[in-house]
Amino acid sequence: MAYSPLNGGLFPKRLLHPAFPVVIFIVFFGLAAGFRYGLIGQYTGQIQSNLENETRSMANTLEREFMVHADAIRRMASRLAKDPQKPESEWREDARNYLNDFRIYQAIEWIDRDFIIRWLEPLASNEGVVGFNSAFNQQRRSALEAAIRTGNYDISGVIELRQGGKGIVIYAPVGTGPNNNGFVAGVFKMETLARQLMATREPGMFRIEIRSRGATVYTLSDFERSDATASYTVPIKLPTLNWQLNLEPSPEWFEKQTSPWPRWTFITLLFMGLLTSLATLFLQLILKRNEALLTARRKLDEEIAQRETIQQDLVRLESTDTLTGLANRRFFMEDLAHTLNIANRQSYQVALVMLDLDRFQMLNDSLGHQFGDALLVQVAGCLNQLSNERVTVAYSGGDEFMICLQHVEDIDDVLHLLGRIKQCFETPFNVQGEAHKITATLGVAVYPQSGLDADTLLRNADIALYRAKEQGRNTYQFYTEGMQEREVMRLELEKDLSQALVKNEFVLHYQPQLNLDSGEINSVEALIRWQHPRRGLLAPGEFIPLAEESGRITEIGHWVVMAACQQLAAWRGTRFEHLRVAVNLSGRELDDDSLVERVRNTLAAEGVPADRLEVELTEEIFIQNIEHNLGQLRRLHDLGVHLAIDDFGVGYSSLAYLRNFPVDLLKIDRSFITEVTERHDDAVITRAVINLAHNLGLQVVAEGVETRAQLDLLRSQGCNMAQGYLISRPVPAVELEKALSNGAFEQV
Repeated sequence: MAYSPLNGGLFPKRLLHPAFPVVIFIVFFGLAAGFRYGLIGQYTGQIQSNLENETRSMANTLEREFMVHADAIRRMASRLAKDPQKPESEWREDARNYLNDFRIYQAIEWIDRDFIIRWLEPLASNEGVVGFNSAFNQQRRSALEAAIRTGNYDISGVIELRQGGKGIVIYAPVGTGPNNNGFVAGVFKMETLARQLMATREPGMFRIEIRSRGATVYTLSDFERSDATASYTVPIKLPTLNWQLNLEPSPEWFEKQTSPWPRWTFITLLFMGLLTSLATLFLQLILKRNEALLTARRKLDEEIAQRETIQQDLVRLESTDTLTGLANRRFFMEDLAHTLNIANRQSYQVALVMLDLDRFQMLNDSLGHQFGDALLVQVAGCLNQLSNERVTVAYSGGDEFMICLQHVEDIDDVLHLLGRIKQCFETPFNVQGEAHKITATLGVAVYPQSGLDADTLLRNADIALYRAKEQGRNTYQFYTEGMQEREVMRLELEKDLSQALVKNEFVLHYQPQLNLDSGEINSVEALIRWQHPRRGLLAPGEFIPLAEESGRITEIGHWVVMAACQQLAAWRGTRFEHLRVAVNLSGRELDDDSLVERVRNTLAAEGVPADRLEVELTEEIFIQNIEHNLGQLRRLHDLGVHLAIDDFGVGYSSLAYLRNFPVDLLKIDRSFITEVTERHDDAVITRAVINLAHNLGLQVVAEGVETRAQLDLLRSQGCNMAQGYLISRPVPAVELEKALSNGAFEQV
């Protein structure tokens, strides 16, 4: 059959349809309307920005002028305090000078110690104010008495003035305490203050509202309230006042801010659409007369396309990972970019899943790279079964895989894929003749919500994967707005962490442990804090996970032991030298063969007996690498250091390590103590742990004690020590010493 370019050639028949120029004109009309709408939105944003700038400028002016007037009143009060016998005539002359200089005061007053207005300038039109009691209610009396005690001036807020109208009074005490000789007060009307804000602006352009705690206390406007909803509010930073300034522009101001560009842009694009439509009509005539030429071009294009397809097939063969047989990262990213282009044109979603094998690096390091490669091949084979016309699976490298769901109708499609991925890890993998249970953590990013290009989508999926790891692994996490900001903050914190030890930014706080038999404090737990130069005091939960990931936890652990020993040395020869300090030890520190020698050298350098130091480890750390840890702990115990199991009851169920490890003390996890007085099972578990520890010759510390009822129950069950907020929060060493000296814990 003869080929015709009008029947599906380079220019399909529908493009040569007479209605096509009309479609073009409609498209240009839509573009014109869109640009007009966008420009209007842009100018609207600019108008709002100008309004914000006007409001902030007025607020800054009000703050500055107000403080100038307040300081002027304070200086006048200071002069009267230095010369209490100043005659009334001199005081009035001084007041008149202030009135002439500032021209904003309604009046300046002297108020005696009984809060009665005695002197007033000017006296004309203000005669009724003389003899008025400024402490006209209990609230005003309390505020003025507080000003006398502190010496700070007091501001009345907006009140009804005795002279009439609304205004503000600034009270500056003449001397403090017993030496007080009343107040010098400056009175000015709100209208005068508001007019001063408008002095440099066009009249009638703004409506000013001054609010206190959300309620409008004064309004200045030269126009009626308009229907426009545009307004802006900023706080006014004034002593003792909680004010906000709200600015609403007039219609005339709005009119001056508008621009003709949206209208002219709309007209221009509409004219361009008309020209383009006419040009298309002429082009259609030319195309129909050159049908034969287009047919030849089409055949040439088909041949070129066939060659490109062959080349793409060759590239695909070169784009396969040699180990797993899956697509490699380069091919996957190119395919993902192509998929996103199609999704953009057809307006559907695409999901990218980043998969990370949990604890793969530990298995690879301990069992060898051959084991790791064999495991990756089996995981790849299982994941490859998910591949179809909509799902692409690739190997990213290391222990990471990438999975793309190319056409997402709704979120259920993604959840279904995640469920199928999880099923791949339900059955243990048989590697080198042994079964190994492997889990995976997943991060999901969905186009277009989580990124508009392949690189952004991959980065956000990786961020979501990191968040899922933080939640405990073997789970999944979708990328959400704000994750990237938190990731940047985490990276900044990790960078600062590398300099924290060098800059000596870490500090120790101490939480006392109450001996329930004697009621004394014989031991404390040292808890690290980071005094960050910009973010303030950070708790361990905000930086210890970063330290563990980066490997700096060992250095931090060394510092904690050294700082604790230095504090013990500082207490030597004082009433606190009997205290024992407990420090937490991480698994990485326990893996360090030089740990015992380092602790021994630190104790010797500071001259601290080994039994003054206690080391706490969680149950999980005890169980990991049992033979190595047992040797380390025995050497620490032989050194004389006390050993404690922290968070007992939430780790491994086997209790054999209690018999084999040289443990001195158990710490019951706070999860059992929180509801020990309400839940019978928690009480039974707590009693059983106490009895078990005592039968093994171990002491018991209950963590998280926050109520008297919890403390009484633990004491009745024979618990040796208690630790928690009821007794004390973690505090610096100075505060701990002060509390011990004052007997603060004798009432517990």
